[in-house]
Amino acid sequence: MNKISADLIYTGIGDALKNHKITYDDDGTIISVSSLEKDEIGVRHFNGALCPGFINTHCHLELSHMKGKIPTGTGLIPFITSVVKFREFPQEQIDQAILDADKEMYDNGIVAVGDICNKVDTASCKSKSPLAYYSFVEMFDFHQASLLQPTIDQYMEVLEGQSDLDLNEKNLVPHAPYSVSEALFEFIRNQKLEGQRTISIHNQETSDENQMFLSGDGPFYQFYEGFGFNLNDFNAPKKTAIHFNFANLDSTQRNLFVHNTMTSREDILAAYKWSDHVYWSTCANANLYIENSLPDYQAFIDLDANMTIGTDSISSNWQLSILEEMKTIKRYNSFIPTSLLFQWATLNGAKALGYEALFGSFEKDKKPGIIHLEGPISDGDIDLSLAVVNRII
Repeated sequence: MNKISADLIYTGIGDALKNHKITYDDDGTIISVSSLEKDEIGVRHFNGALCPGFINTHCHLELSHMKGKIPTGTGLIPFITSVVKFREFPQEQIDQAILDADKEMYDNGIVAVGDICNKVDTASCKSKSPLAYYSFVEMFDFHQASLLQPTIDQYMEVLEGQSDLDLNEKNLVPHAPYSVSEALFEFIRNQKLEGQRTISIHNQETSDENQMFLSGDGPFYQFYEGFGFNLNDFNAPKKTAIHFNFANLDSTQRNLFVHNTMTSREDILAAYKWSDHVYWSTCANANLYIENSLPDYQAFIDLDANMTIGTDSISSNWQLSILEEMKTIKRYNSFIPTSLLFQWATLNGAKALGYEALFGSFEKDKKPGIIHLEGPISDGDIDLSLAVVNRII
């Protein structure tokens, strides 16, 4: 039995605790969080704060070999074009970059990852990793009827190749509304999923996406033409892109909308009218890397939205660190309470991936990991801008 304390303990729920300790077994199972008695002995104290292991709800581990290869600030469509360009790389470089990225996330205090897969490149790493992975096998047919069946055949094989270890989940998901036809959405929706699952989808990352659905024109039309496709089979619904998701996703599953850079207050309200199982993943550094913009966090907070935090891939970020994402969010939105950011980074993320029985908070019988954030305390909270991650468990 082990006892530790710190200046502050962020449990994943509510405000930080002062003068408390965590008691846990040697395997990391939480026994209790309780008041620290005066002059209590046998308690190891840390300067700074303690928190549960971080949950990264959005990553593309298989793109790790593209680190530093794609320029910043180009916008989403040029970024996607660059990703396609760098897909073909020596396999040994791809494999090593995946291992390095997995270790980077572990060292940065991450315990579970929602990971996008278009190939089976990450399966070997995940089968040996100490991290839990929810593998989202991402499908897209670019609204081309001729690509529907080849897409299904290709990605069923990718799904079969993903890791089946304990705590590793997998299922088919749509890439984004601008790249998935109604027929492919229907195929994904009709998969027999055991219990409630998580469906991840990129959402409203750029204004061009909303333009495609609102007016039936814009840069995505030229983007598809560049690949020899047309959008003759697509009818713009005259609503923002997220409404296309509502019409084609299963509202009874956990639906995780990713990026949401252009998501409005009205869109958020519509989402909660559509389903009680909506989560939102924000990837602040990736949004800045690609689009030089951030979501309207005030709208999400005002509507008590279930926010989570992701890193996106190292091809669209400078590092794979949830703490660095929190720092960026706080730097540009200092009004957001630090304790709320910790909830986004831990318990909310665990709930979005269906891992809350084990991860996300310091509660009895959970094994969430224990992270020490070394840094000064300011105004009753850890100063995120100066905090450094040290992994205890």
